[in-house]
Amino acid sequence: MTRTMIAAIFSIAIGIFGTTTYAKDVTINLGYAAAETSSYGVLAAEFEKLAEEYSGGTIDVKVRCCGQLMGEDEAFKAMQLGTVDMHIITGNNVSPHFPLMDAFVLPYIFQDKDHAYRILEGKVGDDFAAKLNAATNVHLLTFGFVGDRDFYNSRNPITSIDDMAGLKVRVPKNQVMIDTFAEFGAVPIPLPWADTPTALQTGTVEGADNGTSFIKSQKFYEIMPYFTALEHFSYFSPLFASDRLMNKLDEDQRDAVIRAARDAGLAQKAEMSSQIDGIRVFLTTDGGMETAEFDRSGFIAAAQRVQDKYAAEKGQEFSDLVQAIRAAGNTN
Repeated sequence: MTRTMIAAIFSIAIGIFGTTTYAKDVTINLGYAAAETSSYGVLAAEFEKLAEEYSGGTIDVKVRCCGQLMGEDEAFKAMQLGTVDMHIITGNNVSPHFPLMDAFVLPYIFQDKDHAYRILEGKVGDDFAAKLNAATNVHLLTFGFVGDRDFYNSRNPITSIDDMAGLKVRVPKNQVMIDTFAEFGAVPIPLPWADTPTALQTGTVEGADNGTSFIKSQKFYEIMPYFTALEHFSYFSPLFASDRLMNKLDEDQRDAVIRAARDAGLAQKAEMSSQIDGIRVFLTTDGGMETAEFDRSGFIAAAQRVQDKYAAEKGQEFSDLVQAIRAAGNTN
């Protein structure tokens, strides 16, 4: 067989079968600011495992806990700039970058967990994620577990809204949360998460709220004597990705990341939902915190005033979202 014939056959083979291409290996740095034992750690670890599995090993996820990459206040902007690949951020800390998020932050906006998941895992949540991406170029891949923010303080047990009067309360730098605690009669003091433990220990603030699991994982039960399952704010911790990262992935890797995020969110939801009651029991027994029966009616009335205020002042898109959330809560 002549060299010319061999060359011709080789050319035909390439034309028929094409060239073999292989996905480039990609490293993803995923950060979060909470402790490794927190609910964020559950989501991050599950995503790491699934993304590597679903991508056939072409994706390597490096998880950076405890603020190793940066704090939540800076992480969203960093993803917009493409300097951070992925980060888990508490919903209320996204509001300064995308104000529509505040509709989900409003006090007692969800009647129960079924109501919350009906919104976030349905069309309303999908539309919200699409709007966030269009406005910011950041991808919201999963809302994950929905928990409650419970309250703790060093001054007195909470038996009614009257016990909040004048209490110095740490709040995130979120205007809805600031206004809510002011409506409760407390003195809200906005502080970054990183400054919160020291402020509690030194008495700069007398109380704060966090997701139930965070009160345990941060060991606040060691310094705060009073616990209240107030459930005034729902919280969730979406997993976000930068546009720069998503554009770097090939189609199969992108599908793997989206699928892994969805499945990791469902796994986090199942895991954390099973833990919350046990954590509250721990806090008020072995953890040494004192709790008391309390009248929630004053808090709910105050929350309704905050909801109505924001629905009236934040524009039509915000008002429509609030109405959609409320309407879903009335479904039997």
